Amino acid sequence: MTQPGTMPAMSKEMQDCVDACMTCHSICEETMSSCMQMGGQAQMQIMRALMDCAETTRMCADMMMRRSPMSPEMCAMCAKACEMCAEACMSMPDDQQMMRCAEACRRCASTCRAMAGATM
Repeated sequence: MTQPGTMPAMSKEMQDCVDACMTCHSICEETMSSCMQMGGQAQMQIMRALMDCAETTRMCADMMMRRSPMSPEMCAMCAKACEMCAEACMSMPDDQQMMRCAEACRRCASTCRAMAGATM
């Protein structure tokens, strides 16, 4: 039983999703730094996807942690941003950092899709 004014504990699925979002956020930030060092026009589309994904995953994790009633919708949007970012990163299959980022994005998209269908 929770005391008045306290939130119930997060489910394991929600905690896994928060963890996946935070991991994805960090890897997207690292990948942006790597991308900036490369330069070039082709990276602009990837940079936009990385920025969108980094911001969305951070916001999604924050909303789940505070049990926002908008979390399911945010999780759905986050899954979409992660999928777009994974696709952008896959355009550079020889870059190890990009492949690490695509993998983190896919995992996050999967956990967010599951949370989007769950009741918070």
